[in-house]
Amino acid sequence: MAVRAYLKGYRVSAQKARLVADQIRGKQVEEALALLSLSTKRVARPIAKLVRSAVANAEEKNNREKAGIDIDNLMVSKITVEEGPSAWRIMPRAQGRAAWIQRRSSHIEVILAEK
Repeated sequence: MAVRAYLKGYRVSAQKARLVADQIRGKQVEEALALLSLSTKRVARPIAKLVRSAVANAEEKNNREKAGIDIDNLMVSKITVEEGPSAWRIMPRAQGRAAWIQRRSSHIEVILAEK
């Protein structure tokens, strides 16, 4: 049985978030959280929080529906990072010109399944 958790509109580019997501794909939950706690990337902290949220969803699903999910055998079966909406800003430049700045965001989804 699979459980999932979403993080929508987080202010980091999808390319940077995929670097961290690729490290934990296919790992056990404890190992993934250990890797994320040692990572120096800024996006590692919200992804760790998202994985913990998915574990909490599994516990709640187990308590509510008697799903029979073994929390100790959960692994990150799928993690996807999609591009979210971009915010456009204007940065003043020399001689009265303006440059457009694109502030990217991303949607992250984590799916945990039993090993």
